[in-house]
Amino acid sequence: MRSRVRNARSAPPRLMPALMIVVSLLAACAGDEAAVESARPVLVTRPQAAADGFTSLAGEIRAREESPLSFRVGGKLVERQVDVGDHVKQGQVLATLDAGDLQARARAARAQLAAAEAELGRARADRARFATLAEQQLVSRSTMDAQNAAAIAAEGQVKAARAELEVAGNQAAYSQLLAPADGVIAARQAEAGQVVGVGQPVFTLAVDGRREVEFAVPEGAIDTIKPGQAVVVELWSEPGKRWPGTVREIAPVADAASRTFAARATIDAPAGTLDLGQSARVYFTGSDDAALSVPLSALQRVGEDAVAVFVVDPASSTLKLQPIRIGPYGSERAPVLDGLAPDAWVVAAGGHLLREGLEVVPVDRDNRPVTAEPDKPATPAAAPATTADEG
Repeated sequence: MRSRVRNARSAPPRLMPALMIVVSLLAACAGDEAAVESARPVLVTRPQAAADGFTSLAGEIRAREESPLSFRVGGKLVERQVDVGDHVKQGQVLATLDAGDLQARARAARAQLAAAEAELGRARADRARFATLAEQQLVSRSTMDAQNAAAIAAEGQVKAARAELEVAGNQAAYSQLLAPADGVIAARQAEAGQVVGVGQPVFTLAVDGRREVEFAVPEGAIDTIKPGQAVVVELWSEPGKRWPGTVREIAPVADAASRTFAARATIDAPAGTLDLGQSARVYFTGSDDAALSVPLSALQRVGEDAVAVFVVDPASSTLKLQPIRIGPYGSERAPVLDGLAPDAWVVAAGGHLLREGLEVVPVDRDNRPVTAEPDKPATPAAAPATTADEG
């Protein structure tokens, strides 16, 4: 019995080395974790120009002048001579109405003018005869006054008949729809055989000349986009090729269905470069204060209304939570109005896993370490050379 007790009491000293080994391994693992945490790699990026990252809206290339064309008289459309996409010249006939009734009205007006002229000739002849009799004092003065009034009335009837004939002639000429300027038929709203009314659109003409981009401004951005603001326009079919432009107009009332405001911007592009109907992207440069932009993934909420980003301290390679003031969010980036230096290295992603003061290893998108010495611009470190022996 006593030997068993002695064996039990002597057992712990034999387990001490194993416990020490376990404790050492745990301490080593904890040290490794601390070392990894103190030099965690992070993806960093430079702030970009606000023109490249502020915000963008989809648009469509349109003509500076788009005229809905319609007849000045009503009637049956008997002939349509152009189609959508046709290029027309000024004065070219686009469509024709049945002019039978208009021509008949013109003939009636011409006959009325002939009758009025005949009546004027008779009134003038009567006035001349009565004038001779009045000189001989064979008729009263009131009778002479009546003849003068009749002649004046006949002259008025002639003038009215001539004006009526001119109107009827114009209406007969209005049976042909002519192109007011050189341009392209952008839309067609009527077909041959259709009865159209006065002022009913038949075609839409996109006049040759400057091109614009039409886009819709959402309610949330209406206060940040103003007429005269500089923009950059890029075609979907030609990515990377951009033209400068200026916002020309913004509708004061939102569309009832989409709740967006229609807007147009002029484009400073050579003639013939832009085709009607092309899809485009409109980039806004913002104000002069909004010179930089950062990715949306870099933003960190530090309060209800405060926003910050993690930047790398070049002296210690540690993180600093930098408060910034931003403008309206774009689709991928946000403009920085204040609080960020243009040469700062900003953590582009994973900020929710970081903390201020953490030691990091900044890397670029190609997973290359970024060197950032104090008072010097940070650049990606060159990859180490590989010798034949090392290979």
